[in-house]
Amino acid sequence: MKVSLFVTCLVDGIYPHVGEAMARLLARHGVKLDFPEVQTCCGQPAFNSGYWEDARGAAITLLDAFEDSDFVISPSGSCVGMIHHNYERLFENDNVLLERAKKLMDKTYEFTQFLVQVLGVKDLGAYFPHKVTYHPSCHGTRLLGVKNEPLELLKHVRGLELVPLPFGEDCCGFGGTFAVKMSDISGAMVEEKAQHVMETEAEVLVGLDMGCLMNIGGHLHYKGKPLRVMHLVELLYEGVKAKA
Repeated sequence: MKVSLFVTCLVDGIYPHVGEAMARLLARHGVKLDFPEVQTCCGQPAFNSGYWEDARGAAITLLDAFEDSDFVISPSGSCVGMIHHNYERLFENDNVLLERAKKLMDKTYEFTQFLVQVLGVKDLGAYFPHKVTYHPSCHGTRLLGVKNEPLELLKHVRGLELVPLPFGEDCCGFGGTFAVKMSDISGAMVEEKAQHVMETEAEVLVGLDMGCLMNIGGHLHYKGKPLRVMHLVELLYEGVKAKA
């Protein structure tokens, strides 16, 4: 079985430790990740900005990169959501590429989906004695329907106190190009989100998308709020190492 890592732009360029934690965590469950170096962006920024031809070029690169993979796993609900919900639109006028896109869609999973749905793993034996709140990102929750999987994984972490995030499903305001095009609105949204995070009195904010976490974490840092911001895979891997 060939399981490939789709690392995404933000993880590859800014947060490589997230991809490393994911690879090491899956290795503990017998999954050795393949990494096609030709992979690039999924095409979402270009697609959302109306540059569909550029988005098609990026998407074709992914089709080629993961052609022979049995599973494609990514630490981003947003990028996986792009593949699942927009690749059919990109290639609707090309039957050959459309079929290839459908095959990629069928075998591409967000990390927690793969762990819980495919591997059937909910309890990794992790220990993380901290007060944690969880931000459910828009694309992962709404586009992919990833709701229970991350909560199941957090529920089985020893020592962890999970506190609800008020208005948790409200957008953080990042939205990729939205944060650039509508910066005033984006800033107001992340201000509200950060305030709700602080209301929980949590030590750690965890989520599934580095775009959201970068936005919220950056605002908290700007406001001088001492709160650790982590991708869920980082928390789980740190918890597994602590238990060991």
